[in-house]
Amino acid sequence: MLPGTKLYKNDGELLDNPSLYRSIVGALQYLTFSRPDIAYAINYACQFLQQPTTTHLIVVKRILRYIQGTLDYGIQFTSGFLELQAYTDADWAGDPNDRKSTSGYVVFLGRNPISWGAKKQTTVSRSSTEAEYRSLANST
Repeated sequence: MLPGTKLYKNDGELLDNPSLYRSIVGALQYLTFSRPDIAYAINYACQFLQQPTTTHLIVVKRILRYIQGTLDYGIQFTSGFLELQAYTDADWAGDPNDRKSTSGYVVFLGRNPISWGAKKQTTVSRSSTEAEYRSLANST
């Protein structure tokens, strides 16, 4: 997705056949196991499964074009020193529909990612610091 892309529930016209959108996004969720670079975009597209619109479908088509151009990307596991490291981040009030923040994390064992995720926070944070602390707590 382009940086700063914001999607709204009512952007565009409702799709005549929402099952196609749901099928594509559902299949892309499985791809995120080995392609964490698309996890955020797929998670964002999943938030509109209930009533997808033409604007949401355009975003999903853009994700598919990105995947087509990066077929050789993916996670590669290598041997080496085994040190556990974790990184976390959050956007403050990133969802314009409910003002909730999204947390993300990745955990490395050596140079290999072993766990990662992105999830919308359950409550609205009052500051960017609070959003970051919530993200840190979820990661640990």
